[in-house]
Amino acid sequence: MIAESLINHSIPPLKSSDNSQKALLWMEELRMHQLPVVDNRKFKGMISEELVLENNNIDALVGEYALIAEQCYVQKHQHMLDVIKLSTDYGVDIVAVVDEDLNFQGIITLNDTLKALSQLSAIQSPGGILILSMKQIDYSLAEITRLIEENNTKILSTYVYDDPEDPTRLHLTVKLNTHELQRIVATLERFGYLIEARFEETTSLTNEQERFDILMKYLNI
Repeated sequence: MIAESLINHSIPPLKSSDNSQKALLWMEELRMHQLPVVDNRKFKGMISEELVLENNNIDALVGEYALIAEQCYVQKHQHMLDVIKLSTDYGVDIVAVVDEDLNFQGIITLNDTLKALSQLSAIQSPGGILILSMKQIDYSLAEITRLIEENNTKILSTYVYDDPEDPTRLHLTVKLNTHELQRIVATLERFGYLIEARFEETTSLTNEQERFDILMKYLNI
C-alpha cells in the first residue's frame, strides 16, 4: 500500500502566521500531539504540543518556533513501511506526504498506517506467530515453508529483518494459520533453527489495542 492512499484528509495544516492558541486548540480537537506547518504549499516541519506548552505564550506565532521533523515526509508513491520508519526515526505520530515538486499533499498518521499494515500482514487472522533467528547464509524461506507445511500448517505472512547486534544473522517472523505451535517449534529446532519468541493467538482480534500489540510483536518494534 502506498502513501497516497493513506492520507488522512481530516487533519489540516497550520500556517506560520497562525498563533499558538490556534495550534493548541486544533491539537486538542483532533487529539494530536503534532501538526504540520505549511506555507505556500511547502511543508516546513511540525509544531508539537510540547513546544507550545514550554513556550507558554498563546500569542506567539507558529513561525517563531524552531519546528521539528522538517525532513519527515514521504513521496506519494512510497510504501507504508517508509512511513513507519520515518515516524519512528523522528519520534512523531504523523508523517507528511509531498508530490514530485515537494508540494504538501496531506498527513498520514501512524495509527492509520498500522491499521492498514495489520490488514496486509494477516494480523487479524487467528493463529500464532514465531520469531526465528539464523545465520544469513542459512536462510531459506523455501526450506522453512516446507518444514512448516509438513505439519499441516500454512504461512499467512512473513517479515525478515537484520539482527542489529550481529550483521551475520537475521530474524524471520512468520504468521501461521494455527495456534498449536509445539510440533512446528520442535521440527524447526530439530533442523537447527533458533526460536526466539512465540505468540499464540486463539481467536480473531477485534480490539484495537490487542491488534496494535500483536503487530508490534510481529514487527519486533
